[in-house]
Amino acid sequence: MFGLWMFGSPLAQVWGKNKFLFFYLSTGVGAAALQLLVYHLQIQGWVEDLVAQGYVLDEIYASLQQQTQSLFHVRMVGASGALYGVLVAFAFMFPNAELMLIFLPIPIKAKYFVPLILVMDLFFGFSSYSMGPIAHFAHVGGAVTGFFMMWYWKKNQFNQNRWN
Repeated sequence: MFGLWMFGSPLAQVWGKNKFLFFYLSTGVGAAALQLLVYHLQIQGWVEDLVAQGYVLDEIYASLQQQTQSLFHVRMVGASGALYGVLVAFAFMFPNAELMLIFLPIPIKAKYFVPLILVMDLFFGFSSYSMGPIAHFAHVGGAVTGFFMMWYWKKNQFNQNRWN
């Protein structure tokens, strides 16, 4: 919530609360959509592997039930994915804003920080080095949704008056 306050407040001041709320909720939906797509592709890959190994339908179902137990019991809040969308919008609107992070005590511009954390999320999403059950692709999904919304709004010059 601190990140939402820190990066979302300037956006809400520029856009107004309605446009910001629309943006925030949309990036949350984009985050969940990409994470669910990744889960689907994982399950589809497991099924194809089992079929290639010659398993019959009952064996495939039993194996899938065992392998996907953790995927079926995942709870995604979506707030962090939506926050990544807000981060992208912040970097888009204020690219030269200098951020001072606790774990990195040197100033870094938003236009460099946001791509850096996205690359880190992609790395952790594709590797086994993740710390705990973090939905890294939800972060990427929120960021990608935020980027495309910002790009579309800039291209079409959506102004604040449409949202009030």
